[in-house]
Amino acid sequence: MRTLVTGAAPGSPAPSERELVHRFGVARMTVRQAMDALVVEGLLERIPGRGTFVARPRRAVSRLTSYTEEMARRGLLAESQTLLARREQAGPGVARALNVTEGDAVIHWRRLRRADGAPMCLEDAYLNEVLLPGFLQTGMPTSLYDALESRALRPNWAEDSINSDVATEEEAGLLDITAGTPVLRHSRRALCGEKVVEVSRTVYRADRFTMWIQVGSES
Repeated sequence: MRTLVTGAAPGSPAPSERELVHRFGVARMTVRQAMDALVVEGLLERIPGRGTFVARPRRAVSRLTSYTEEMARRGLLAESQTLLARREQAGPGVARALNVTEGDAVIHWRRLRRADGAPMCLEDAYLNEVLLPGFLQTGMPTSLYDALESRALRPNWAEDSINSDVATEEEAGLLDITAGTPVLRHSRRALCGEKVVEVSRTVYRADRFTMWIQVGSES
């Protein structure tokens, strides 16, 4: 049966159960089980009220990349300077985003991030200390996502928001721009399965950074 599907045009009708029973001389239940298996594999798709069709190729979801990986993809050398790394009590916003109780211990890691030597963004990351025992005592890693991966906690999906704004005096000084210059503010709530492992707020220089977002449709 697989050979009847392989190479067929996506969206074309699959052979009917009756046709397959006649062609292969097997029981209808056997045909149904074989079609069920092809649906699970993603080779066939059932559309209620219409029938069974050759499935369209599933769109691959982009892997969440770290800043280091993203800069490498753009052909830039990433560097980071830790400005702050400490244990803090979660404020209401961070607590809500991390799914912890206000006042719980969190790790606050602030970094100035450069690309080819020039400031690119200022990032504040907040981590649930309960999930990362000893994180501050082992030396700050080059890549947060690599460090999370070593603990089987690398994020595999995220909720992001992006908005335009202008740089504050403090941000402008660190990013080597003038206060009031346009910037991009990127907030992320990153999860590994159902565990929230990172909440971050990043300010990008709008004159140096373009954000790429992959979108698609199942239709």
